[in-house]
Amino acid sequence: MRDIGVVRLDEARCIAETDKAICCEVEDEEVWVPKSVIHDDSEVYRLDDTGTLVVPEWFARKNGLL
Repeated sequence: MRDIGVVRLDEARCIAETDKAICCEVEDEEVWVPKSVIHDDSEVYRLDDTGTLVVPEWFARKNGLL
């Protein structure tokens, strides 16, 4: 099932974290993700988490993740 406007990025890994954002490796790219855009269904939301990162489609497009 696909949520409208949401993108699921498999095999993501959080490699850094600040109070307001996390840095994730997704498909050999590093991207800073504001914590405010991380979907509740995401498995990745803090340092050392791995799994599926769930973000809005607009954010994924803007950051070249699609």
